[in-house]
Amino acid sequence: MTLIMIRFYHPFFTSRETTMRTTITTLLMICTLLFANAHAGEHQKPGHLLTVLTAESDHTLAMGLILTRHYLAEGGTAQVLLCDAAAELALKESNTGSAVVQPAGVSARQMLGGLIEAGVKVEVCAIFLPNREETADDLRKGVGVAGPAAIAAVMAAPNTRLFTP
Repeated sequence: MTLIMIRFYHPFFTSRETTMRTTITTLLMICTLLFANAHAGEHQKPGHLLTVLTAESDHTLAMGLILTRHYLAEGGTAQVLLCDAAAELALKESNTGSAVVQPAGVSARQMLGGLIEAGVKVEVCAIFLPNREETADDLRKGVGVAGPAAIAAVMAAPNTRLFTP
């Protein structure tokens, strides 16, 4: 950052007044910079993360869940919305996301279970079950059905980040 000092010379100001004004201006600028730098280094707590998963790829599911877990570790809150093919991950009787992904050494199904155990809200899209033979009873424990108005409110919240891998 470059600091530019402009000195004003006016016939009514004596050199002593000019020096005093310059000194005061310089001190104020230094105080302002010190105050700004002191607060710039503060770590702000992350807000809320809404992870929306739609792919059935084991790698895509795993990466989305791994990053969500890391976001929680940074102090944020999160919830997961499973739609389209990714919603199969929420069914009890599904093999979606069962492949073990390296270097994590666990599957996306296991990662999702860990997030549920950590208190993360996990839901399937509102249109997932009505277009299938399965019902809410076929969902894994801890998985609910999202309401469009509730998800829209989360998306509109100023502290929410939307993540869609």
